[in-house]
Amino acid sequence: MAKVGDRFKTGEKCETSGNYVFDGYVDGSTSPAPTAEERVIPLSKGETFPPIKSSAKSAYWKLQRIT
Repeated sequence: MAKVGDRFKTGEKCETSGNYVFDGYVDGSTSPAPTAEERVIPLSKGETFPPIKSSAKSAYWKLQRIT
């Protein structure tokens, strides 16, 4: 089970249902910034971590809160 603060990336399977916050692009770039709606996402166990759709880039996601 994941703990608050654990980091995941686009394409990985979610282990723990919760809210995840954008924590940077996998390629190290800083722009374009994700939209406000893309910065925090709810995910359920078994779902796949998504890319940032507005930029079509892979992202890192950090567990913010377990639900």
